[in-house]
Amino acid sequence: MSLRQLHLLVVNGITFIRVPFILAFLVLALIHGWGVQRFHLREEMALPSDGWAWAALVCLVLSALTDLFDGALARKWKVVTKFGAMCDPLMDKVFYLVVFPTLLWLLPIGKAPERWHALFMVVLTVLYLLRDQWVTFLRSVGTLYGANCAATMLGKVRTAMTFPLCAFIYFYIMLYDYEPDSMTWFRWAIYAGEAFAIFLNFWSLYVYTRNYLPYIRQSISEK
Repeated sequence: MSLRQLHLLVVNGITFIRVPFILAFLVLALIHGWGVQRFHLREEMALPSDGWAWAALVCLVLSALTDLFDGALARKWKVVTKFGAMCDPLMDKVFYLVVFPTLLWLLPIGKAPERWHALFMVVLTVLYLLRDQWVTFLRSVGTLYGANCAATMLGKVRTAMTFPLCAFIYFYIMLYDYEPDSMTWFRWAIYAGEAFAIFLNFWSLYVYTRNYLPYIRQSISEK
């Protein structure tokens, strides 16, 4: 195996390991969340150990970090490939598809402030998934005409901002029942982060649509 092949193997391995980390987060977070729900329904006498939640948070953070390191190593080792450029957005979609619904289910919506937070998370989730589906469509059309389908800088910023935001939201959720009196300031900070994420989402949507519009027009005009 050549050095380049080894570097490619490492970079692609870091990209794909995001999936097991995020699935581990899903399982661990749901185990802890199920225990919290049983406590609120008075089926359990005490809150579950937060060990499950901390383990879930670690998996979530590690999953987010893979997005940082695979691209950095690919550029450092000069092994940036079209395969990697297509796989990375796919892994991002897996992250969103798993994490957003999980966070929405875990939100303590029995508390009045969190009912609005849950509604905000629904809007955020729908907008993110719709944007990603639209960008996938644009890239599919662009590939027909030899377009460069690599992620834009704004798309990378959106992803880089969203991953830690999800970790902070989960951190807030896992501490809510253990430290409820200290959560008010944290909640408003998360609201601000979610609002900024929605802004980035729309901005990114506009930039991708503008960049790929010539290919859309060319495709529509063909007989």
